[in-house]
Amino acid sequence: MVTSLRTLVEWTRSLFIAAPEEPPPPPSPTFSEEWRKINWGDEESLQCVRDYKPVTDDIKLLRVLLYGPVGAGKSSFINSVVSTIRGRMSVPAAANATTAGRSFTTKYETHHIKIGKGNQGTYPIIFNDIMGLEEGDTQGVRPADIKLTMEGHVKEGYMFNAAGPLSDANPGYNKSPSLDDRVHVLVCVVSANSAEITDSVLRKMAKVREMARDLGIPQMMIITKIDEACPETEKTLRNVYMSK
Repeated sequence: MVTSLRTLVEWTRSLFIAAPEEPPPPPSPTFSEEWRKINWGDEESLQCVRDYKPVTDDIKLLRVLLYGPVGAGKSSFINSVVSTIRGRMSVPAAANATTAGRSFTTKYETHHIKIGKGNQGTYPIIFNDIMGLEEGDTQGVRPADIKLTMEGHVKEGYMFNAAGPLSDANPGYNKSPSLDDRVHVLVCVVSANSAEITDSVLRKMAKVREMARDLGIPQMMIITKIDEACPETEKTLRNVYMSK
């Protein structure tokens, strides 16, 4: 009888002991819908780029200058754009993903985009790749050289010297730049997968932005390597506007 009563008491007590709560499910790594709508594979926009012509008669080529921290992927971005416009794999800009902390691009290079497979000319949009921004005052491209580049004073093939800026006595200095020599669009390229950008490099970036502003050059920023920074974009790049 005592045993039965004890069993009854324990059973009754168990009815009032709350079962452990299930842990809440982890939050979804994506939004329910894209925060920016993109028409993926929009051939109309691509054709608009292919048909582009400068609106000013004095300018035959739209010059786009890419700059940013070392290893951001400037050269790889140029290769991607050229491949997309041409509709075939193209590698006009040499890139090196294994260079740690030092710029692989060391000279001023202009990249044209060929039309078709034969000698059909080039599109009127050109890209310029320069040495990357690095930590300290004696490493990487100097903001003063980027300003000279934007003004059209840097000749093709000039080897940037981190120890000192380009002077007008240097053979690589263009004393009489034309409108085509000048930069018309400035693009800052930053890697989404890079470590924190140092204060030294940030100050250089801010200085370049101010110079471009004073020269009246339109600016934009591009974030690269998003597939390496997020598992959702690694699955498919189309998750870029879904990923939190």
